[in-house]
Amino acid sequence: MGQSVPRCCSATMAVVFSAMMLTGCGSIIADHLPTAAGGLPEDGPDRPTKQSSFPAVHDLPPPRASTVLTDAEQKKLEDDLIVARTRTGAAARAGTRDD
Repeated sequence: MGQSVPRCCSATMAVVFSAMMLTGCGSIIADHLPTAAGGLPEDGPDRPTKQSSFPAVHDLPPPRASTVLTDAEQKKLEDDLIVARTRTGAAARAGTRDD
């Protein structure tokens, strides 16, 4: 009885290993199986020959060339936006355009 446990375990491992090896070939094998056996239908679309233009999930974008604004630069931009908003509001109230 001591030998049956290792045989059973090794047989199970062999089945699991075979199943794992075949899953990688599943799409290739399915291309050549008849439709009745689970293969692709005769009028099914062909597989794409060119890889999709979408990036892989793990691809990261390149690092940015620009740097973060300093506090002084950000304050200057905010002040410029406030001045532009005030000027545009004043021009709209006056009914004139400020180009």
